[in-house]
Amino acid sequence: MGGPSTIPEVHDFLSRLFHDHDLIPLPFQSVLAPVIAKRRTPQIEKQYTDIGGGSPILKWTKIQGEEMCKLLDELNPETAPHKPYVAFRYAKPLTEDCLEEMQKDGVTRAIAFTQYPQYSCSTTGSSLNELFRLARKDGYGDKGSVEWSVLDRWPTNEGLVEAFAHNVKTALQQYPEERRKDVVIMFSAHSLPLEIVNRGDPYTAEVAATVHAVMTKLNFSNPYRLTWQSKVGPKAWQGPQTASAIEGFAKIGKKDICLVPIAFTSDHIETLYELDIEVQEEAEKLGVHLTRASSLNDSPIFIRAIADLVSNHLKDFQQGKIGPTGQQLLLRCPGCTNPKCGKTKEWLSTGGVGLAA
Repeated sequence: MGGPSTIPEVHDFLSRLFHDHDLIPLPFQSVLAPVIAKRRTPQIEKQYTDIGGGSPILKWTKIQGEEMCKLLDELNPETAPHKPYVAFRYAKPLTEDCLEEMQKDGVTRAIAFTQYPQYSCSTTGSSLNELFRLARKDGYGDKGSVEWSVLDRWPTNEGLVEAFAHNVKTALQQYPEERRKDVVIMFSAHSLPLEIVNRGDPYTAEVAATVHAVMTKLNFSNPYRLTWQSKVGPKAWQGPQTASAIEGFAKIGKKDICLVPIAFTSDHIETLYELDIEVQEEAEKLGVHLTRASSLNDSPIFIRAIADLVSNHLKDFQQGKIGPTGQQLLLRCPGCTNPKCGKTKEWLSTGGVGLAA
């Protein structure tokens, strides 16, 4: 999604977010979105002020991409040099900024590599829809001008799982040894409206797959649960909500809890404000000893993981073992209501050559 790097960028970020029907389906969206964005801007500006004056997500994404490409140049010298480009959905650099930079650089081969390890139509799907829309509108990136392939999900990638497990083990060291094995590991992921979940969106299942893989890596050392955060608006969203779950555990005497942001690959407002400030304050009132596993950020384990993932993708694509997309991306949700999805998937399946007449 990206995040505003400075306070003056907050309103435009919120406006783009609430206008995106793929993420937040609203009735009369073009009318309601500007109203909601304007109303929420002062509150969200304060939250970004409290975490240092802006989101660090661009900083971390650039570091991850640059370090990944250094490794890729060694792992895949035949396709070097490699360069990372950032395309955020709601904050600069936007997809159009990314494509403009790529065009200036003369890029003719690109991998659309999602930084959401778990796929959702509302996140990765929305970003891919935007890529297709702009490529078709502006010409660059369409009709074979760029040969595209897609890394659309990687929820149980071995390196990703290892990076999460390492950070969980480190966080658990903050508890006395005699209490450590009883600490509840609470995996927290960004929630989704239930109407999206019930259409058959794969996100909740893929998040659960990541959680299970991490716990397998940890030999199921602790009790654990998957909870959900960042609900917006009055509609029903996937639950239980993280804050409510902590309150529930406190009532039954489980007051040692380690939070793990399992669907994010770097720090941003959902970790630094929602978890570290809001949820932490509530936990303290309940007498809960709440810790949080560090986000992946510049973890060398994580950076090696994404380098290996892209390296293998490049080699398999070159050798004809895989096509531009995986089979899972091409399967639309059984209750899909968005005609854009089908056209985007068809376009990506051609590697950006174009749609059949």
